Amino acid sequence: MKIAIGGASNVGKSIVGYLSLGDNDIIVVDEDAAKLDELAKEYDIQPVLGSISHPDVQESIGMQDVDMLIAVTDNDELNMVACQVAYTLFNVPKKIARVDSQYFLNPLWNTLYNEKNLPIDLVITPDVEIARFIAELFEYPGSTAIFPLVGKKINIFAFRHKDADIPFMKFSLRHINNKLAELLAKVVLIVRGNRRIIPDDETFLQRNDMIYVSCMPQQNIEVMRLFGVDHNPYERITIFGANTISYYLASQIEKKENVSYCSIIEQDAKKAAAIAEKLNTTSVITGEMMSDVILQEVGFSSADVSVAVTDRDKDNLLISLLAAKNKDTQAISLVNSRDYNTLTGNLRNNIIIDRSMITISAILSSLRKARIDESYSLGRNMGEIWEIRLGDDSVNVGRKVADLKISEDSAVMLIVRGDELIYDCADVPLQAEDKLIVYVAPQNIRQIEKIFYR
Repeated sequence: MKIAIGGASNVGKSIVGYLSLGDNDIIVVDEDAAKLDELAKEYDIQPVLGSISHPDVQESIGMQDVDMLIAVTDNDELNMVACQVAYTLFNVPKKIARVDSQYFLNPLWNTLYNEKNLPIDLVITPDVEIARFIAELFEYPGSTAIFPLVGKKINIFAFRHKDADIPFMKFSLRHINNKLAELLAKVVLIVRGNRRIIPDDETFLQRNDMIYVSCMPQQNIEVMRLFGVDHNPYERITIFGANTISYYLASQIEKKENVSYCSIIEQDAKKAAAIAEKLNTTSVITGEMMSDVILQEVGFSSADVSVAVTDRDKDNLLISLLAAKNKDTQAISLVNSRDYNTLTGNLRNNIIIDRSMITISAILSSLRKARIDESYSLGRNMGEIWEIRLGDDSVNVGRKVADLKISEDSAVMLIVRGDELIYDCADVPLQAEDKLIVYVAPQNIRQIEKIFYR
């Protein structure tokens, strides 16, 4: 696929990092030569200096042959104009624009984005999506990821197996899943180091496994109790960085009765003042983030969770290192670099939020050729979760899951049929309007696209 990306900042870089793993011809356009040079050193791309909204620039990169434009500069208006030019002059089939301003996202103007007005096929708001992802983690303390599916009818959530002394964890999955069945839940995926394991009844869990469980949202806490996961609500919260992510997150936290204290630390006085004006009960403190005086002032050592969402990976990781010294503090850090695993793998109580995982999840349905209602990336080289809806015209209606011949590296984890959750589904004939929740390994994407082609 030939893809043009407008913008080489954090959002554009995160998208490039993910798309470069596939068989894609990627062109990146930006007005900052230094950012382009940095990106070109790390990834196999064609860097182009200029504005993605200019017709002559689009012509120079052969926009008429581009399959998809992803305009994700820091300027909403520029992104929208780029999509208009790509549609009007070059007839680009798929156009995605980053739009952060709430003025443009107001539901009152939902008729703005169509072929007659602004021809944008998908509007994404990466920073808001990241804030929502973190807010979901706050709902279920102890989890490392929450993936709502089928209109939030079910969740697939992840947590790390840390305590080897919990009796429940010492049984095979046959025993564990029999117990989980009482809660309409099941272990559907295990990540062990760099390995992705489709578990069967004879699988045993190991310490430090990342365990993915499917269940209904109202059962999440009970399932976590069985696994011995600490799910105490966060009462004291410290956020590093004043930006769209921290504003959205803090505004949601202010609605929670169980939170006794929330603070934001920002070293830029203007940014701190701007966010303080928009928030009510959140304490906004201006100062050096690593300063002992500032950290003591916000009660960092007694925080239940620290969230580092600055635009500097190094600072976010350093904050995680500081938080890791506190036994009871959960650390959540936003990163953009694909090398973060080597830096944070041994940090206790640390959750890494990979910007590419969140941003790509928002556009996966547009990238893939299957009929996907919802989709999530599990991270670079970790695979994806697809919610596939079978229409009346699907060639798979009437076939059994086992007959689909999906590679053993991937799996249909469950079928949602109305209010029914069907986990043992290999011999189940498929019906129209079934929702299939599928784990797709990176190497199987093309194969599964063909099975479930739109």
